[in-house]
Amino acid sequence: METPKETDEEMSETTPPCASASLRGNPLSLIAVAPFGKELALSWSDGLEQFLPLEKLRRACPCAVCNGEPDVMGRGDAPDRNYKQGSFELKGYEFVGGYGLNLRWGDGHGTGIYSYQFLRSLGG
Repeated sequence: METPKETDEEMSETTPPCASASLRGNPLSLIAVAPFGKELALSWSDGLEQFLPLEKLRRACPCAVCNGEPDVMGRGDAPDRNYKQGSFELKGYEFVGGYGLNLRWGDGHGTGIYSYQFLRSLGG
């Protein structure tokens, strides 16, 4: 796993070491990641550039803490989320394998892995 990005300089723009994923069977690579104001800019190998609002990313966190964890029968409710100061402030990120990003937030949260397919589904 790559060293986490934490300072403004380290987070300015990063190219993942191994960043390929598949979207509808086509190879897809994340070329660059760069925090940009209150957005996260993503540049993809197919030429698409996304600018995802940080608040949207945080509210869409895919982890079990934010979405609940289903029991063996598939039942489970998402817990109430209480956002606080820093919840929408990106403090750092790191690449997870060649398929996703782990984002760390100003409120200390950082357990979500945002797959490349999930990031693409968020639009922007």
